[in-house]
Amino acid sequence: MTPAPARLGTRRSTMATNQSRMVADAITERTGVPVELVLITSFGDVTKAHLTQLGGTGVFVNALRDELLDGGVEFAVHSLKDLPTAPADGLVLAAVTERDDPRDALCARDGLKFADLPAGAAVGTGSPRRVAQLTTLRPDLRYVPIRGNAETRLGKVASGELDAVVLAHAGLRRVGRLDDVTDVFEPEQMLPAPGQGALAVECRLADAEGALGYLSAVDHPATRAAVTAERVVLAELEAGCAAPVGAYAEFTAEGLLRLRAAVVSTDGTQSVRMERTAEAAATADGVRDAAELGRALAREMIAAGADRIVADAATGRET
Repeated sequence: MTPAPARLGTRRSTMATNQSRMVADAITERTGVPVELVLITSFGDVTKAHLTQLGGTGVFVNALRDELLDGGVEFAVHSLKDLPTAPADGLVLAAVTERDDPRDALCARDGLKFADLPAGAAVGTGSPRRVAQLTTLRPDLRYVPIRGNAETRLGKVASGELDAVVLAHAGLRRVGRLDDVTDVFEPEQMLPAPGQGALAVECRLADAEGALGYLSAVDHPATRAAVTAERVVLAELEAGCAAPVGAYAEFTAEGLLRLRAAVVSTDGTQSVRMERTAEAAATADGVRDAAELGRALAREMIAAGADRIVADAATGRET
């Protein structure tokens, strides 16, 4: 008999269902376990408020977590950048998928590059992190807070309401809109959100090593180590996923883990940018070393005042 399909909880958006289907297909391919998607509406999907008003943390994941704990689904898929750094009681991060392109992308009218946008051009983004770093690059542009899925945001450019929008490159790929990309921001220009480009598979703690042990088949140890370093920086700064914090870790050709992080005030006038490199295996054993790397870098940044920038951003003040 064909086993009953495992129930995977996902948000209802096109991007969320597409990326959840990618994970479901990978699980089935590698383990033979059939998977069905269960569509769940999160508060972040229905509210009209901007993420800065909501605090950001958890607005896209709490409904999925509630469904997990209630037994309505067996596991859930989140964009890792949306997942709070604090552990949730009774739940565990069972897998982190291999990271897609972590960079941010510009989608502008008339195929314009970022450098070619005219002074005063309106650029839409819902991310304080992006606004802060973009402002340091082009303070002459006008950054407009926007909400909505990728298609809605891109539509504001097509209609002429905005000159450009900035979105995650990985998300655009997952909804088949890479043709709209006119420019890409390298990490040297703008550090991505911690975990950007990776997907998180979460399940009940009691099931992780038992009934759902097969979820480890889609875990990518090198990605898990890298994003662990990034998320520890975020946690140590006590910053939510809507804070103006960018972090990116990658393994070098020499096998070292290089971690870069930045905290920038939302008006672009104050910033703390640092990097640190350490030995860390691109395996499950490397996660502990990656976490320590993140803590060490965060301590240096806090000593330089990064925590004050985060606190001021959270209260709407500028340093």
